[in-house]
Amino acid sequence: MSGMHTAVDVIRAKRDGHRLTDDQIDWVVDAYTRGEVADEQMSALAMAVFLNGMDAAETARWTAAMIASGSTLDLRVDRPTVDKHSTGGVGDKITLPLAPLVAACGAAVPQLSGRGLGHTGGTLDKLEAIPGWRARLSDAEIMAQLADVGAVVCAATEGLAPADRKLYALRDVTGTVESIPLIASSIMSKKIAEGADALVLDVKCGSGAFMKTPADARALAEALVEIGVAHGRRVSALITDMSVPLGRAVGNALEVAESVDVLRGGGPEDVVALTVALAREMLSVAGLSDVDPAEVLASGRAYDVWDRMIRAQGGDPDAPLPTAEHVHTVTADRPGVLAALDAYAVGVAAWRLGAGRARKEDPVQAAAGVLCLAKPGDVVGEGAPLLELHTDTPDAIPAALAALEDAVHIAADAPAPGPLVLDTLRG
Repeated sequence: MSGMHTAVDVIRAKRDGHRLTDDQIDWVVDAYTRGEVADEQMSALAMAVFLNGMDAAETARWTAAMIASGSTLDLRVDRPTVDKHSTGGVGDKITLPLAPLVAACGAAVPQLSGRGLGHTGGTLDKLEAIPGWRARLSDAEIMAQLADVGAVVCAATEGLAPADRKLYALRDVTGTVESIPLIASSIMSKKIAEGADALVLDVKCGSGAFMKTPADARALAEALVEIGVAHGRRVSALITDMSVPLGRAVGNALEVAESVDVLRGGGPEDVVALTVALAREMLSVAGLSDVDPAEVLASGRAYDVWDRMIRAQGGDPDAPLPTAEHVHTVTADRPGVLAALDAYAVGVAAWRLGAGRARKEDPVQAAAGVLCLAKPGDVVGEGAPLLELHTDTPDAIPAALAALEDAVHIAADAPAPGPLVLDTLRG
């Protein structure tokens, strides 16, 4: 095969705006994973793809080649398996209440999740705030827990789509992250390799999201759904608003506490609404649409699954969560209505307080983050508390406050908040 292709030929083809052939794609992804194609050559190809794009068939084939670079899981148990992927947001703790809720409704939910980078939090970092909980499970442990509890949230096993891990690190340092075909194939190679029957995507849109505009979010959602369909999966995508943080808690332990509130029948309205909307869609693609997730959530059955899920991974769901040594309150400088609370700025503040990381190997503080005491639409008096900054490193507070400088907008009146779910695409 390598006699037929050289990296330079593949780079030139894409540089000059041509469609890559299936053979070229299969060869270059495999050769790069094996180290036969050098990083600088793959960087050049990634930039050519970034500038010239790939069509739907090329993207589906690129995804297939990334899946073929490693092992795949077969997560079939005696009930339909369905997974959810969020493109990342601020305060997006939805996986925590959602996985046990959908399991309580009769599906099996394997959530192979990631860690946070930059201003968006990682599901595994959140759950590691629970004393004893462990993220790393073997394939056998994942299968046993799926069969027994019905839900598992854990780290992706090493063997899945190694091409993606290698390429993602390269894109990160070469300015080629924001390419829809590369983002879509990265997400879907991992999700398809993981082997769930069906998948629901939460594509975030707005300042706190990766995709800032509805048009970009829709283009990504369409690409994700197209890849899923090409690979024979049942896939839906919800485009959801991420201009304001989800719920009130942004951080690790803070978000776990809020998730538990939701599972116990309380919690912020927006978190409950999005959890139920995604649960409905997951049950629909799993062929279980006769179950009402709102009713199951209210009944407490989802909390029981959470309890078993956390215990199965060594965690103590009854243990107190870590709390921050320092809390700094941001207050309103004038009376009025909170008209805007910028998700990106809150995400950066939480990150600077210690909730997130700048590099993959950085540790995170379990207790750090931001509590949003007021949300857009709330009437506030002068001096009313708006945000609480939580951290174990008080030196971080000035940098967090700097990030929040333009985050809060108080006006005489404010328009009613828009819808949370902006659109739904089905494969």
